[in-house]
Amino acid sequence: MKHFIRLILLACALSAPAHAQTKYISDDLFTYMHSGPGTQYRILGSVNAGAKVTQLEASSGYIKIKDSRGREGWIKNDFITNTPGLKERLPALEKELTETKAKLATAEQDADQRNASLVSSLKDREDKISDLEERNQMLSERLNAAETEVGTLSKKLDTQHNDLLMRWFMRGGMVAGGGLLLGLLLPHLIPRKKKSPSGWA
Repeated sequence: MKHFIRLILLACALSAPAHAQTKYISDDLFTYMHSGPGTQYRILGSVNAGAKVTQLEASSGYIKIKDSRGREGWIKNDFITNTPGLKERLPALEKELTETKAKLATAEQDADQRNASLVSSLKDREDKISDLEERNQMLSERLNAAETEVGTLSKKLDTQHNDLLMRWFMRGGMVAGGGLLLGLLLPHLIPRKKKSPSGWA
């Protein structure tokens, strides 16, 4: 598969126009630059892995490049890639990592603030619930005391009512008995008038 990809890259390089293109040396190696398109040509120097180079032309599996120091030479097409090397990508990745860490820290701070707010709100609600429970308990005790007092007063009132009825009953009985007794004794106490011979009083 890797060899196939290299062949594809080689074909693209052979068919590419001659104008300069930005390329990168593969990250897993460093390579030598030759003065011509082949290993039989003199070595001009080496190019580090991941280095950014400019492609000038291509010929027979080799590519002529120009490196950042201005040197020109030929290297094998297998050592060239369109993907930026780690050296090129690292600053962007570090910047992205820093931004991500900053966003994460901000998100954690926001989460801590929201959590603190929720905890405070929950504490307030618990305090209110506790206060309501205490008030409810107090009102329940007062209600029980009032019900007990009402029951006691109701019994006392019933007793007084019964006593009053009994008194009125006794008084009524005494009045009735006295009237009856008076009715029985009164005829005997009042002297009768004697009747005249002619029958007139």
